[in-house]
Amino acid sequence: MAGLVEHTSDWQSELGWIRSVGNDGVILFENVAKSRGQLQDQLRKDGFNVIGGSAYGDRLENDRAFAQHILADIGLKTAKVFEFSDLARADAFLARRPGRYVLKFNGPSFGAKDNYVGRLSSGLDVMAVLQAKASRLHDGSSFILMEHVEGVEMGVGSYFDGKEFVGNACLDWEHKRFFPGNLGELTGEMGTIATFDRSQRFFEQTLKPMAPLLSAGGYCGYINLNTIVNSSGIWPLEFTCRFGYPGFAVLGPLQETKWADLFAVMNGHPGQVRMRPGFCAAIVLTTPPFPYDRKAVEEPVGLPVIFDGELTPDEHNHLYYGEVGLSKGRLVTSGQYGWTMVATGTAKSIEDARIKAGALADKVVVPNVRYRRDIGSNLIERDFRLVEDLYLFD
Repeated sequence: MAGLVEHTSDWQSELGWIRSVGNDGVILFENVAKSRGQLQDQLRKDGFNVIGGSAYGDRLENDRAFAQHILADIGLKTAKVFEFSDLARADAFLARRPGRYVLKFNGPSFGAKDNYVGRLSSGLDVMAVLQAKASRLHDGSSFILMEHVEGVEMGVGSYFDGKEFVGNACLDWEHKRFFPGNLGELTGEMGTIATFDRSQRFFEQTLKPMAPLLSAGGYCGYINLNTIVNSSGIWPLEFTCRFGYPGFAVLGPLQETKWADLFAVMNGHPGQVRMRPGFCAAIVLTTPPFPYDRKAVEEPVGLPVIFDGELTPDEHNHLYYGEVGLSKGRLVTSGQYGWTMVATGTAKSIEDARIKAGALADKVVVPNVRYRRDIGSNLIERDFRLVEDLYLFD
């Protein structure tokens, strides 16, 4: 966002003017690394309004084995999780208990693209991936093997003001693979379908019981729980204890309450949080080296971002900039990953929302831009009906 918003090289030196405006000042975090949660807790003790998470939230997201224990304690079904810190123990475990597992890494050396969903009942593919990444298991890094659960992947999220959840919960269906047909690398996200409609029943069975724990942990911000749904029930997978990418982009078009007013309510100001009906489709537009970073793959920044024709005000409102900036008055690519922007569309139906998002994405012209055209197609064809038939909607 260079050239679009004002930057500072030392944000902590700016705290004076935040403090001077009292309750109108807000510090927003979108990070669960490098003790960010502890820093947020300290800022709150110092009297600042902080929205993002907490040290407890960091642990829920980063320590997946811990999160699974918490979820089991509040009565949710959980798949068996096994945590390891060395390759030899995992090798011996897979020899004793072959099966299909989901491999997820903990630690600063790993990202979403390092995780792996096993396909072989022998577990040999999971072991091969572990061996390929073994050299990076250091500095307290660990990993888990979670028993694979078949079903529909869907998430539920809501805003938490430090004491209770505010507004309606959001249901979402993420698309994490790089290519259509769920092929390619696991990215942070390639697109999402979301709605605030008919969410109460699912919310009450999943996130709502977390309220006392989040309050005790000093949490304030958006929190999402990703799950697998099948005929046996709801199986929680992992927390995202922040807005997430493209979480903020898929939420924004469905929120009647403006961001500033929403943040005010979360900081204790009187007011209501209102959501719009219908669905939002979000498509992430990427450029190389996504889903890798420029340290791993050398790709240029500064590529022009051009729109095919004049965009209407409504179309501008449905584009969410990511790694872009202004250079000599022109919008260009920037950043570390090629996570360029998100195109969104809203409508009463999933099909109309995805058509609108796709049409807007097609108006964005960037050299080598890549995005998925199938966001929401599986949901329309079968997955939404399956969840509906399980009586998990209001």
